[in-house]
Amino acid sequence: MTEFTLHDETTAPEGSAELLARSRKQNGMIPGLHATMAEAPGLLEAYQQVHQLFFDSSFDKDETTVVWQSVNVEHACHYCVPAHTAIAHAMKVDAAITDALRDGTPLPNERLEALRTFTLAVVRDRGDVDEAGVQAFLDAGFTRRQVLEVVLGVSQKVMSNYTNHLARTPVDEPFQKFAWDGAPVAV
Repeated sequence: MTEFTLHDETTAPEGSAELLARSRKQNGMIPGLHATMAEAPGLLEAYQQVHQLFFDSSFDKDETTVVWQSVNVEHACHYCVPAHTAIAHAMKVDAAITDALRDGTPLPNERLEALRTFTLAVVRDRGDVDEAGVQAFLDAGFTRRQVLEVVLGVSQKVMSNYTNHLARTPVDEPFQKFAWDGAPVAV
């Protein structure tokens, strides 16, 4: 198996040290995902930018969590599911939402379920969601802007989930209590 270095500011390739310093400042640590991505400075920079853009999207904290965790669970990401469980707790997202996403059980309301359904359709259909799927999302009260913001969130998660699969990124200690051994579910 190919091993990847978990970089810090002293071992990072040129172009990544400053990005890792930013990660440490924002997170109080360098997350293993960022330490791994530092091998490719462009990937780490893109990930950080896309993360912020999606975080600043028109979705609220619950909806942001639904997009992130729907993709993480669908991709069976051993790192991102626990990491985003911790993030959801920090954002004060209702545990019922997080548990339903992790377990593949119904979400607390139809609007969030419509968001999960649409997000999974974007992932599973590689963006080629049929008109009925898009209309159902819009009928649930979402906007055309949010159709495209789901694409933004999926893009962020593809970068992280695929990196974690390839590098077998170890789950950071603060996230280990949220370990997840699940698999994608048919929702």
